[in-house]
Amino acid sequence: MLRLPEIDTVAALISETAQELILPRFGRLEDGAVMEKAPGDLVTIADQESEVRLAARLPDLLPGSLVVGEEAYAKGPAVLDLLDGDDPVWIVDPVDGTANFVAGRPRFGTIVALVHRGETLMGWIHLPVDNRTAWTIKGEGAYVDGERRALAAPGPLATLRGGFNLAKRPPGYAVGVMRLREAVGTHIHVNCAGADYIDAVDGRIDVLAYRKLFPWDHAAGTLLHAEAGGWSAVLDGTRYRPTLRQGPILVAPDQASWRAARAAMGEIAAAA
Repeated sequence: MLRLPEIDTVAALISETAQELILPRFGRLEDGAVMEKAPGDLVTIADQESEVRLAARLPDLLPGSLVVGEEAYAKGPAVLDLLDGDDPVWIVDPVDGTANFVAGRPRFGTIVALVHRGETLMGWIHLPVDNRTAWTIKGEGAYVDGERRALAAPGPLATLRGGFNLAKRPPGYAVGVMRLREAVGTHIHVNCAGADYIDAVDGRIDVLAYRKLFPWDHAAGTLLHAEAGGWSAVLDGTRYRPTLRQGPILVAPDQASWRAARAAMGEIAAAA
C-alpha cells in the first residue's frame, strides 16, 4: 500500500518555494526573465526555477516517485507517459496563471498533485499573493486555509454562476460555451485554473468549462472539487482522471447540474 506523504510537509514546501522564487519577482521581472515556449505561451524564470526546486525535493517525500512538470512537458511531451505507469507521480504547475503573473495581476498560484496508477490521491493549490492554500486527500475532504469545504445544493442552471474563457478558442467550442453562458445566471472571465477551483469550492463560481485537459491544471482541482461534493467530467460524461488527454471538461456542483450545463452547450464540433 502506498504510504502518502504528510499534507503539511508538501504544503510548506510549496509555500516556501513561492516565497523564495516566485513572489520576489512579482511585478519586478527583469529583462530576459520572460520567454515564449510557443507564440503567446509565456514562461518566466520563476516558472523554471520553482519547477526545478519542486521536482528535486518532492521525490524525497515519497521514495520511488516521479515528477511531471508543465515546463518539462514543454521540452518533451513524452513526459506525460509517466502517468500511465505504476510509479507514483507528482504533477507540478509551478506558476499557474503565468500571463497574470507577467502582467502584474495577482491571480496566479502553484498547483501540485500526487497521482498513482491514473488516480489523483492528493492535491494542493497555493495562491501566494493572498497566502491561501487549498488541499485535499482522496476520501478525506476538501480544505481551504484549514477549513473544510462542502458545496451547497445548487439551484436551477439559470441561477448559477459560470466561469468561462473564450479568448482564442476554436469556433465549435466557443459556440457551445456561449450557449452555456446564456443559460447560467451570471458569468465571469476566468484565466487561472487553480484560483478557479478554489472559487468553486468557496461557492463563488458554480460552473466551469475548460477546453484543454493538461493534468497540471486539473488533477488537484478536480479532486478538491469532488471532495467538496462537486462533479467533473469530459463532455461525453467520462469522469475526469489525469491520464485523459482530450477535453473539453465541464465542472458543476453536482451530477444533475452537470447534465443541465452539458445539455445547454448542445453539440460541440469534433475539432473543438
